[in-house]
Amino acid sequence: MSSHTAQTALKLIGKLILEGELVCETGLHIGAGKGSLEIGGADNPVVKDAFGRPYVPGSSLRGRLRSLLEQALGLAVPSELVYLSRRRGQEVRIHQSDRPDDEICLLFGRNPGRMERVSGEAIETRSASPARLTVYDAPLILDSITPQMRENLDDELTEVKSENAVDRITSQANPRTLERVPAGARFQVRMVLDILCEEDRELLPRLVEGLRLLEDDSLGGGGSRGSGRVRFANLNLSWRGRSFYSNGGAEQQLASGVDLGGLQAAISAPDFLARLTE
Repeated sequence: MSSHTAQTALKLIGKLILEGELVCETGLHIGAGKGSLEIGGADNPVVKDAFGRPYVPGSSLRGRLRSLLEQALGLAVPSELVYLSRRRGQEVRIHQSDRPDDEICLLFGRNPGRMERVSGEAIETRSASPARLTVYDAPLILDSITPQMRENLDDELTEVKSENAVDRITSQANPRTLERVPAGARFQVRMVLDILCEEDRELLPRLVEGLRLLEDDSLGGGGSRGSGRVRFANLNLSWRGRSFYSNGGAEQQLASGVDLGGLQAAISAPDFLARLTE
């Protein structure tokens, strides 16, 4: 956990800007819900923007990072989970605590008010904790869908993967189709980490840990069936101190064109923290 305490004062020191590409190693399916089902289309379409282009919602990427970090830190246990939604069949349980040094709540925010734990015990969170991490929607890089790829796609930008579930007793087949963004597609990602106190500097390595966990896991639906393997490439990390916003101070480039290994090496440099000044 971090060195934050209940007395830690919050004041903007600056913002870390992480930009780069999310590359699909296998087909990616982030569902749009049944409301967008079209006649003759796939049973499970992917989410698209107003121009009909697939994108990765910031909420999907952010939520997956949070889930992976909760598991890695041993926080996905009943004593550490609260109900975000109790609607039958749609229960949502996430980690939340009132500990001031809880890095998950510091990164992703802490909701105020009374929440019920999975075990039935109610907790009272007296004050909200602002989320340090903002993850934006990641638009598709159109040039990543090459003319050769388009020739073999079911749609202009997506493919349709057919699957079959077979009853183990009757052998009756239950076919379904899954729309996916094809392997090789790339999305432009952007994340901003607010540094509101000196202790917040400790949160950047935790974010990079989450990104590395995601590369060996999956994003979106169908992960256990081969979909959603991704990697991060061409990452750029820059620092904008408070002077950048108040009087047009210079932006500092901390890493450029690296993968996650290179990014981790950059933030581990002895002089890294000294460069994050107002």
